[in-house]
Amino acid sequence: MNQRKYALELISEAGLVGAQPVSTHMECNVRLTSAAYDNSSNDALFHDVHRYQRMVGKLLYLTNTRPDIAFVVQNLSQYMQQPKLSHWNAALRVIKYLKGNPGLGLLMSSHNSPTLTGYCDADWATCLSTRRFVTGYLLKFEGSLISWKSKKQHTVSRSSAEAEYRSLATLTTEVVWVTSLFKELNVELHTPTIIHCDSKAAIQTAATQFFMKGLNTSRLIVILFEKRCNKV
Repeated sequence: MNQRKYALELISEAGLVGAQPVSTHMECNVRLTSAAYDNSSNDALFHDVHRYQRMVGKLLYLTNTRPDIAFVVQNLSQYMQQPKLSHWNAALRVIKYLKGNPGLGLLMSSHNSPTLTGYCDADWATCLSTRRFVTGYLLKFEGSLISWKSKKQHTVSRSSAEAEYRSLATLTTEVVWVTSLFKELNVELHTPTIIHCDSKAAIQTAATQFFMKGLNTSRLIVILFEKRCNKV
């Protein structure tokens, strides 16, 4: 599943048909800020707000089959009202990144192994205005990507472990919903849902919370314990 024709039209509309493709969708260590937070004269407001809004809106639609640009697009969508030149240049860089492989999309696997696998993470408070972390997760079914999200957290986390725990909790909520949906569709999951988290502290916190509340160890929590022991 891909949106190759749509991506090519987007590249043409941006006037980047002859531009050189880039290997990353965002420059390393770039921190975008709002006009209210940073009034630097070197980064003026972008003159055509509607053009920026249309561009970001089309990129949002493209994330339906391109989860690799979800993080940067959710970042750009925060500055719809007062975009700056740095925001517009960042949007153009995303299009240059798409130009490198416009036909990239989602692969629907033909393997018959009804299993769910999730991955979650959180960035390091890259938003200079709010100091909030961004939750990122993806969920695979039989090796095929079926759900993903990149969204700023609602509250400020006081540690990276807390932010990772929030990301883990968000993915767990998605797993519970997808599992319930599969039951309605008569799709039986034969193996426990595996969740990968790179924070040992977050995994230990999740396991401790379940025991403190007196809840039964579900199929999901068993995997969390296994991952904690393996230091994943």
